[in-house]
Amino acid sequence: MSPSPCERAIHWRSVGASGAGKSTLLALLAGLDSPTSGRVSIAGVDITDLDEDGRATVRGRSVGFVFQSFHLIPSLTALENVMLPLELKAGRDARQGRRAGVEQVAHLESATHPKQLSGGEQQRVAIAPRVRDRARLLFADEPTGNLDTHTGQRITDLLFELNRKTGSTLVW
Repeated sequence: MSPSPCERAIHWRSVGASGAGKSTLLALLAGLDSPTSGRVSIAGVDITDLDEDGRATVRGRSVGFVFQSFHLIPSLTALENVMLPLELKAGRDARQGRRAGVEQVAHLESATHPKQLSGGEQQRVAIAPRVRDRARLLFADEPTGNLDTHTGQRITDLLFELNRKTGSTLVW
């Protein structure tokens, strides 16, 4: 008997020329944008006709997204940047239980600010919340596009490791 999709880690990578619609496809699949035709379901929920709040609720339960640009808040420390989405999702009560796993991925001093970090370190900070929120679907929109080849490979390895550990579906 083969394992169910929730019991095995799978990944799918979109490939195409610049401007071919890869980012648009990911945004539609993740519920960040609404399609002009067709249907989109996330974790068994048809999100096509939901308003932004409804799509945000579904994303909050099932989706993680890693962007090419890191989207870090410069006035917050690296650890605060990691913890903010987790606290918004699970509340402050989750802070202590999540901090250890987050620091393991980010590999950073908690007082470090984003402007003090390399591109690879910034991307690890952006990815770190996905370790602890256990998103069923993890979308990564060109997560290595702003990185050199070596650092990009380390980020790719990290994403595949998360994919294997969490059993999530990785789409990039």
